[in-house]
Amino acid sequence: MRNGALLSAVALRRAWYGMTLFALLPLDGCSHAPDFNILGSYFPAWLLCITAGIVLTSLVYWGLQRLHLERGVQPSIVVYPCMAAFFAFTVWLVLFS
Repeated sequence: MRNGALLSAVALRRAWYGMTLFALLPLDGCSHAPDFNILGSYFPAWLLCITAGIVLTSLVYWGLQRLHLERGVQPSIVVYPCMAAFFAFTVWLVLFS
């Protein structure tokens, strides 16, 4: 009976170590924050990606207006913010992954 309890304690300790290492695994990505030094000030990379997303969405909007296709984008209050997010996420994936 004593060997069974000892074996159970060893197995429990190994499971605890395994769960601890598994819980710490997401912290591996915290090594550094992606940022840019622009004129002596550090800007986070996500800010530049959001700006690029908004600029690209504005260009698409301008292009749709020039082609007289802007009326076909309905509901525009949903489509354009989603398009800006799409472009921002795509820029992030292209530049930082």
